[in-house]
Amino acid sequence: MTVPSLARPLPFVLLLVFSLFASTALAQSAPRIELASVNREPIYQELNLVGTVNSLEDALLSSSVAGLVAAINVNPGDRVEAGDTLVALDDDLARFELAGAQAAEEEARASLSEAQRLLREAESVGAGRNIAATEVSARRSAVSVANAALSRLNAEQSRLNALLERHTLTAPFSGVVSERSVNLGEWVTPGDSVARLVNLNALRADFQVPEAFYTALEENATLTLTAGEQSAEARIATLVPVSASSARTFLLRAEVPEALPLYPGNAVDAVVKAATERDGITVSRDALSRYPDGRVTVWVATPEDSGTYQVREQRVEVGINFAERVEITSGLSGSEQVVVRGNESLVEGVSVEAVSEGGE
Repeated sequence: MTVPSLARPLPFVLLLVFSLFASTALAQSAPRIELASVNREPIYQELNLVGTVNSLEDALLSSSVAGLVAAINVNPGDRVEAGDTLVALDDDLARFELAGAQAAEEEARASLSEAQRLLREAESVGAGRNIAATEVSARRSAVSVANAALSRLNAEQSRLNALLERHTLTAPFSGVVSERSVNLGEWVTPGDSVARLVNLNALRADFQVPEAFYTALEENATLTLTAGEQSAEARIATLVPVSASSARTFLLRAEVPEALPLYPGNAVDAVVKAATERDGITVSRDALSRYPDGRVTVWVATPEDSGTYQVREQRVEVGINFAERVEITSGLSGSEQVVVRGNESLVEGVSVEAVSEGGE
């Protein structure tokens, strides 16, 4: 009995091997790339900055008089309103001095009243008849002296009142106490730091910007602040037209939106955009190939009848970078398609297969 052979005919095996080899060769000769169109769009300058959040009202508070700390009403982290008492100094001696001045002022007021009475009597009698003219003149002088003494003591009383008030340190504005430098029983002298007060409702983000951007930022510039995962548009509050000679930068100060969780001392990122008032040709930043000798190229794809694309390397000159786009100042006409993915290993004149963004 004859057993059927399980071997396939040799020609069929060779055809299968050739098909597999051809498929592999075709796959290798048609790399898969991603294309993007060259755009013509408005060109604007974009600048990435890193700055610091500061408060417009940040004060190291100090006492204007010497004294012993008698009361402390705040601790770091406490929120206070303008006029709230922060620290009080012992004011017994100041009160005693004020009481003495008040008594002296009453005495001077009584002396003035008596001098005025004597003058009225002399004037009613009449000088030269029952009283000498010199006596009347002396009484007028006595009234003037009493008036001057009263004015002096009034001024002294006002000075002592002001001195007494300065034994109490109050908040000059609403804010948060970030530091406290004294404790009960300590002696402070004028100029000693007692506490630090920061207004959290008057925040600004400060950035040092290259001086070349000053003119561009003066007209219709926009700024976006970023804190963590959150971003918000911010208004440019101040451009200080004074350049730091060492760094060649100037200060840009932006308002901090309430939506961003930022506090004084925080680092903050910003992107500034300034229109150039002109259009230009742009490509995706991923389309560029840069070489050590300074050349910059893109791979231009031209469609073929078979549905594939043929690529060629095109040298270009670049201009401004913005929003993941790069301005092309020469080398492209604006109607091309360029390779933005898979351009690392392309060869001049090779046919490629285009896939959609994110395709395999």
